[in-house]
Amino acid sequence: MPTPAHITRLEGRTLIKLSGADRVRFLQGLVTADIAALHPGQATWAACLTPQGRWQADFFVISDPDDTCLLLDCATAQAEALCTLLLRFRLRSDVQMEPTALQVYAAWGNPPDAALLENAISVADPRLPAAGWRLIDPPATIEQTATQLDYDLHRLALGLPDGVQDCEQGRTLAAEANMDLLGGIAWQKGCYMGQEVTARMHYRTLLKRRLVPIASTAPLPAPGTPLMHNELEVGTLRSSRDHIGLALLKVDAVDKPLSCLGHNVVARPPVWLLPALSTPADPSATTPDKP
Repeated sequence: MPTPAHITRLEGRTLIKLSGADRVRFLQGLVTADIAALHPGQATWAACLTPQGRWQADFFVISDPDDTCLLLDCATAQAEALCTLLLRFRLRSDVQMEPTALQVYAAWGNPPDAALLENAISVADPRLPAAGWRLIDPPATIEQTATQLDYDLHRLALGLPDGVQDCEQGRTLAAEANMDLLGGIAWQKGCYMGQEVTARMHYRTLLKRRLVPIASTAPLPAPGTPLMHNELEVGTLRSSRDHIGLALLKVDAVDKPLSCLGHNVVARPPVWLLPALSTPADPSATTPDKP
């Protein structure tokens, strides 16, 4: 008999409803993902960047199965600021935006029982197949078989970033958060804010740091704690749970002995990340014309 899915409510997430006839066109010109390619019942991962290509907010965009709206699954801590940021560009577009009381759950392992998901929206996590599913407002009777800690350990083991924990607003590049490898950036969709810098870093392979999963011989300390190699700082710790976490690490230090507050640390890049860590920089490469 298959193992039941792990299911838990994700505290600290908010669903913003984006409606109106211009909702797709409006969002398409502002975020990294291809919103126009979404079919009803699908989700994509997206981010808003500064004109310099730096992270401002990331979220999942879910196309309502009835094709009446888009749902933005974002960190509650960023929900108000995200609405303000997006609505600055509304102008005369037919777009309405409002927070909802809908709840967000995560499920992973085997697919959750369909009978439990009646009247709920279920979408595959668009980053990795192993990441599982996002469940929007399932019935109150749904049984939670996991905890937030379980989900955090699952996310960290896969190397999946959580924007508000793992990115620095106005500083982190989208590719440093591995959005280019996890389906968060569409390269052929056309212009959006920060697109030129993001494309240049991608095509010229100029990236020097990436978020990399790590494991430690001791419980990991607070975010921002330096990671060292031979007394040189080569990265900083981001989110963590117990002995595993993510670190913003220099690409050329991934295979080197590391330490954090005197404890041994080992980088454990997943298979999907390895090609990006082994590609040599090519400053002579040219950036293709913008699509």
